[in-house]
Amino acid sequence: MDGRIQIAAGEGRRLDVEAGGPEDGQLVIVHGGTPSAGILYPPHVAEGADRGLRQVTYSRPGYATSDRHEGRSVADCVDDVAAIADHFGAERFFTVGGSGGGPHALACAALMPDRVLAAAAVASCAPRDAEGLDWLDGMSDENLAEFGAAEAGADALTEFLEHMEREFAGITGAQLHEALGGLLSGVDRQALTGEYADYVAAGLKASISRGVWGWFDDDMAFIRDWGFDLGAIDRPVAIWQGRLDQFVPYAHGEWLAARVGGARPHLLPDQGHLSIAVSSWGEVLDDLVASGG
Repeated sequence: MDGRIQIAAGEGRRLDVEAGGPEDGQLVIVHGGTPSAGILYPPHVAEGADRGLRQVTYSRPGYATSDRHEGRSVADCVDDVAAIADHFGAERFFTVGGSGGGPHALACAALMPDRVLAAAAVASCAPRDAEGLDWLDGMSDENLAEFGAAEAGADALTEFLEHMEREFAGITGAQLHEALGGLLSGVDRQALTGEYADYVAAGLKASISRGVWGWFDDDMAFIRDWGFDLGAIDRPVAIWQGRLDQFVPYAHGEWLAARVGGARPHLLPDQGHLSIAVSSWGEVLDDLVASGG
């Protein structure tokens, strides 16, 4: 059955999960961005259903109604993903992560090789200690401020995110362009309209409905060791990155494409951060199925 459910995870936690698409379809576990709640975008569900795919997403711990897992690493997501796959009776599955979900999809490919058929990381950042990469170079002022706060410590990041929480608490799709400011390139401003803008705004509001702790734990996890070896991945992994991305610089995608084991690069000159999800979701799914079939 489609819709929202809660499932049991480790340490007695509960995860907020949403499923859509044919119940007998091959499972695709989708990791949302930072910040976001586990909400499926209806046109994505339809594109998956056309391909016989059942898409499931979840709110990472601390977001929406998912219980917090304080101090979690990127790698810690694999236990939650295993619980989700088990709930849906899927021994093998595909996984996709967009933006802040990208590292989590990569973690699944690295640490669940017997279950992950193939993975895709869309507009994902690279590890903070990525050798040879100037990690902050090319980020917008908004992200520089956020990660500067994270690196200054827990108190500084909490203060920063609580300020953002007040800005996003009642946001609408029509207000996103002003609120996101320099994060949006021209192609992303074109993508972030109408139904998609309303979807993104709803996810932002839901993600912080019980505080900023999912967002906080994401940011801290990104700047610490991720807990796995990217080069040791032996599952097919697609790296999708747009040159016009002002959230995550293009160099991050280039770095991942050169160093992730099993990587297949899709480095797109005319795409941004959000635009791939709007214009190319079907291509992402087709590539995933072709590589892991």
